[in-house]
Amino acid sequence: MNEHVIAKQRRAARIAAIALLTLWGGAASAQETIRTELASVRVTPVASGLEIPWSLAFLPDGRMLVSERPGRLRIVAPDGTLSAPLRDVPPVHAAGQGGLLDVALSPTFASDHLVYLSFSQPTEHGARTAVARATLDVDGLALRDVRVIFAQNEDPPGQHHWGSRLIFGRDGTLFITLGERFFLRDRAQDLGSHLGKVVRIRPDGSVPPDNPFVKRPGAAPEIWSYGHRNMQGAALHPQTGELWTHEHGPQGGDEVNVDKAGRNYGWPVITYGREYGTGARIGEGTERPDVEPPVHYWVPSIAPSGMAFYTADVFPKWKGNLFVGALKAQTLVRLELKDNRVVREERLLGALNSRIRDVRQGPDGKLYLLDETHGRILRLDPA
Repeated sequence: MNEHVIAKQRRAARIAAIALLTLWGGAASAQETIRTELASVRVTPVASGLEIPWSLAFLPDGRMLVSERPGRLRIVAPDGTLSAPLRDVPPVHAAGQGGLLDVALSPTFASDHLVYLSFSQPTEHGARTAVARATLDVDGLALRDVRVIFAQNEDPPGQHHWGSRLIFGRDGTLFITLGERFFLRDRAQDLGSHLGKVVRIRPDGSVPPDNPFVKRPGAAPEIWSYGHRNMQGAALHPQTGELWTHEHGPQGGDEVNVDKAGRNYGWPVITYGREYGTGARIGEGTERPDVEPPVHYWVPSIAPSGMAFYTADVFPKWKGNLFVGALKAQTLVRLELKDNRVVREERLLGALNSRIRDVRQGPDGKLYLLDETHGRILRLDPA
């Protein structure tokens, strides 16, 4: 992305923000129409009273399973009613960016009622990103037969960069995105470490025999790709089935990637990011022949979290677009794609002043957002 395009996008974002603030009088309203480039929408609050909501998954009956980072899992009814916290959620290291993170349903949830949770698991030495599988007892508001099926092979002290999103591939295997824990960033290039990796396992925690490093001596067999920083967004491309991820850079260098088996994504050797405070260059530069370039990147950082491809007909002009939540930028980013390239970016909802932690397409074809700042679930309706 060249400097002219970046400057143009920043001007457009400022103009949009001013227009929304004028329209709303500086406050979000569920009754006002928001005019975007391709669609007019209303932001409808669905539920409130959540504490740092992190992830959302839709149950078959339309209710939502929502994780709260301090360690609670709740069921949210379509009318916004919150259940009591579910019992027997694994204990979490609720410090800094750590806690209860992603929640995902088994692809065969209708028959097996299995849910998967990623979380920062406390250990004797510190903590690590782990994934547990459990049976959801909806009526009893509890998890049954909880079992940890994966945990990072290092557990340093600290409070940052856990990842972590859970995505099932079309073949039923489970992708897990893992942070490099901030102070151990060089481990992202170490194939013996799970830090700064995407890993791929079977639903029971075993290793698929076709993982790219299964036969490499000294490599962790779960690894799918490496050279990542802190990935908090993942989704499958609706046509190709490829895994797409995004990750936080430091001062700039947030990336969207098509995540391929065995590939190196550069961190901390190849990056568009700069050191905090000093702005000094990190690593060798921004490209190298053996490193996969990002599909898209942001300088300065927007702090992306949550990601979804839009495939429904409620907003027909958004069909095929990629939506990314942003924490630092407090916006929802819409990316238009063509042949795995981003050809246009639009920033939405900046006047909400909300850290958008997650974005999901609902079974009704509408977009649902987790507003971390105000502890809400928001829905985008056509105006």
